Amino acid sequence: MTDREKATSPEDLTRLFVERANAGDAEGIALLYEPEAVMAYPPGRQTVGRDAIRRLWEQALPNMPKFEPEEPLPTLITGDLALTSTPPKDGSGARAQVVRRQEDGSWLRVLDQPEFTPPR
Repeated sequence: MTDREKATSPEDLTRLFVERANAGDAEGIALLYEPEAVMAYPPGRQTVGRDAIRRLWEQALPNMPKFEPEEPLPTLITGDLALTSTPPKDGSGARAQVVRRQEDGSWLRVLDQPEFTPPR
């Protein structure tokens, strides 16, 4: 890892994602994920592994608008696992992540569903 700030709570991951995305820091975003994490993005596909997640964000960030912080819903925690979620500001569905506490006490994303849309 690097000397970048680590998530000391599950909720920190969303804040750190927004900060790093707005800074254009694809590597920093990837460091918020476990090495074998799975992200359900782009829509309809999965991106598997930290390296693939970094490459995806390297391509996507230059074409994306600035991210706005979103108020998280209550986090569910059991042992070293947690479920975090946020409702998008535009009201279009939800976002959810499964995160795991690491040996050093920090938290990383394991599963990331950045876009849920209501069924039709």
